Amino acid sequence: MESHTVRAEPHPRRWWILGVLCLSLLVLVVDNTVLNLAIPSLMRDLGATPADIQWIIDAYVLVFAGLLLTAGSLSDRYGRRRFLIIGLLLFGGASLVAVLVTEPWQLVAARALMGVGGSILMPSTLSILITVFDDTERRKAIAAWSAVAMVGVIAGPTLGGFLLEHYWWGSIFLINVPVAVLAVVAAALLMPESRGPARRLDPPGVLLSVTGMAALVYAVISSPSRGWTSPEVLTAAVLAVLALGGFVLWERRSAHPMLPLELFRDRNFSGSSFSIVLMSFGTGALLLMLTQYLQFVLGYGAMKAGLALLPYAVAAAVFNILGAGLGQKISSRTLAAVGLAVMALGFGVLAFMTADTGYGLLITGLMLMGVGAGVAGPAVYATLMGAVPPQHAGVGSALNDTVQQVGMALSVAVLGSVLAGVYRSSMPESAPAAARDSVAVALQLGDPGLARTARESFVSAMTFGSWVGAAFTLAAAALAFVLLRPAVPAAPAERSDLVEAGG
Repeated sequence: MESHTVRAEPHPRRWWILGVLCLSLLVLVVDNTVLNLAIPSLMRDLGATPADIQWIIDAYVLVFAGLLLTAGSLSDRYGRRRFLIIGLLLFGGASLVAVLVTEPWQLVAARALMGVGGSILMPSTLSILITVFDDTERRKAIAAWSAVAMVGVIAGPTLGGFLLEHYWWGSIFLINVPVAVLAVVAAALLMPESRGPARRLDPPGVLLSVTGMAALVYAVISSPSRGWTSPEVLTAAVLAVLALGGFVLWERRSAHPMLPLELFRDRNFSGSSFSIVLMSFGTGALLLMLTQYLQFVLGYGAMKAGLALLPYAVAAAVFNILGAGLGQKISSRTLAAVGLAVMALGFGVLAFMTADTGYGLLITGLMLMGVGAGVAGPAVYATLMGAVPPQHAGVGSALNDTVQQVGMALSVAVLGSVLAGVYRSSMPESAPAAARDSVAVALQLGDPGLARTARESFVSAMTFGSWVGAAFTLAAAALAFVLLRPAVPAAPAERSDLVEAGG
């Protein structure tokens, strides 16, 4: 790094830069939501077994979550724009490889490489955002960033359904390539480079972090199929505890820690982080079930199911922008607590669904959840990132992404297993074993009475999941209200980042 200038003013091309960051985020979010729709095609065309499918899905999550903290820390040292571009190139290149594979194991490898690219790309989107926007506009920028993430979650199944209805399974990966190329060109032309002050590398911290996070995620995603007491899951869980415990001890005594643990002494940072974990845990498994509800209970096709969720995405996007504006007048603590409480109310509405209530009650609950998420999201993210010193923007952003990933993974594994158990226990003992394990199988058997019972049992599981979601989002609301405090305004020199001259 040659020379630096302190930037007290927001970057003149900041809104164009935000567009590039949102485009980069969109390609990640959409890709992660379309793959589930392609499972039948992959089994038919590639001859993939259920175990292969599990690894095709899990390889990405495992690598992505394992490398996030390390990638965020390295981006602070070597340049956030550089890491954004490297991540886009890896992600786009791996997507192209995925289109060309002929064997399931090759697709597993391509998905793992996409996970590497995603882990390098994701932290840079938020860390660059907070360095090019000042305090007066940062909340609006984060609102747009999080709104794109929410829209992407809904747009993914809609786009995926269209592509799979008209083209072959490789089209869901091929679409990533031109978007990644466009984002790389725009990033190179529009973005300044930014990085924190030069710090030494922390190889033990990197090794312990990657090992611990990968082992934790492996234990979580393997537990539903293998069981919590299986040797593989127990070994991974023990390794995760030892490695992450060692990571904390090492980082506390290291002169140049990869993750400055003093961040957690800031109640705004810790309160936001734990609120995100609770919210992600409460919502993850249930939102996964909603697309199945639309298809198995209401009989929608994949594309129609995606379109049916669009009002939720629109509500979330609109209230993200409104929430950002309210943040200029109302405290983040109030907005976060109220928004999360409204989300809990939405879950409460969903808890009263039956097999006969149909789409109206579903979309009412989802709209409330979208409104709540829109109000709470900018407040929580802005509070968390506002508590991160500029020199640690990359690792702070990575930590934000990591807690969400872990919360969602735990939700899908833990709550997913519980909800599957509720469905199974609601089915009659006389039903075929396969039907008691899967609502899809029950519907395919052609027995109207069994199909009716399976739908009712599935909705019973959703009702239970809704009450769990309500409880966890209410807990997140209480935590945010108790812990969050108004941020102390930073002097311009303190809140600015180091940006390379000429950027």
